[in-house]
This record gives sequence, structure tokens and C-alpha cells, in this order.
Amino acid sequence: MKPVYRIAVLSALISLLVACGEKTAENKAPEAASPTPTASTEAKPASASKAADGITVENPFARAVPPGQPNSASFMTLVNTSDVDHSVKSAASPVAATVELHTHTNNNGVMEMRQVEQIDIPAKGRVELKPGGLHIMLIGLKQDMKVGENAPITLTFEDGSTTMTNAPIQEITPPAH
Repeated sequence: MKPVYRIAVLSALISLLVACGEKTAENKAPEAASPTPTASTEAKPASASKAADGITVENPFARAVPPGQPNSASFMTLVNTSDVDHSVKSAASPVAATVELHTHTNNNGVMEMRQVEQIDIPAKGRVELKPGGLHIMLIGLKQDMKVGENAPITLTFEDGSTTMTNAPIQEITPPAH
């Protein structure tokens, strides 16, 4: 994604979040209108928590590549323990200049890799990021990806919450076609 486009998208998201967070006279509930607890004033259900609180990362790893290779990828299983669907909207890592969400598709017998806007994780479900499927692309590596080291990866969810994981760098055998 081009930096100018990223800035425009980020600005739009910030504007939307600010606008959604404001209470207007029409939707502002009177503070003292209901002295007894109601469904809206009792403890918030789990669905009201941040997306990152309901997602766990299992078995993260990143692909080791020979020195000088410009790109690598990271894989993991994302588990959604909440009752609400969530999605990963972006990822970041200090090991790469650019980090993108990708998938592989079969286009008339030819495997193609393409960027995706998000990775959806269904409520009470799991999504596996694996070689030959969904993955996190590490583009423009800033360091060698050596076996035994870690690649820190931060995932950002649809609500802006984040979670960080350290992906051990491993040798990976490409999937058979």
C-alpha cells in the first residue's frame, strides 16, 4: 500500500472514530433518568471488550531466508475466544519495511499471491495462517532472518486494538503443489 494512501485511510479512520465517539444532544442519555440498574448500565458483556482481548495467537513462526533475500513471511493460528467476529486489519514488524496481509489463490492452475484487506476470525473460531494460504508478508527485510531468532509482529484489529507476538524464525519446507 502506498504511503499517501495509508495516510488517507488512517485520517479517515481517525475522523470516523472521533465522530462515532461523540455524544450529541439527540443520543445522549440523561445521567439521572434511571436510578436503578438497567441492561444498559450493568456490566458490559464480553462482546464490548477490545478485539485483542478475545484473540489468542498460537504457534507463530517466520520463514528463515538466506542473507540478502528481500522478503519473508510469518504464519500462526489465530483463535477467537469471543462471541463476536473479529478481523486483523494490518500487521507491523521492525524486521521489515512493509508488512502486508496476503493469501495464495489458484488462478487457472497457477498459484498467485495477493494482498488482502483483512483476515477474518469468526466468533469462537480459528484461522490458520500457513504456507500456501493466508500469511503475513514481510517485505523489504531490515535484518537477516536467521533460525533461532525471533521476529516481533504486531497485529491490529478492526477496533484499533493490538496484540504483539514473537515469531520464532524457522526453516520451512514449501508446500507441494
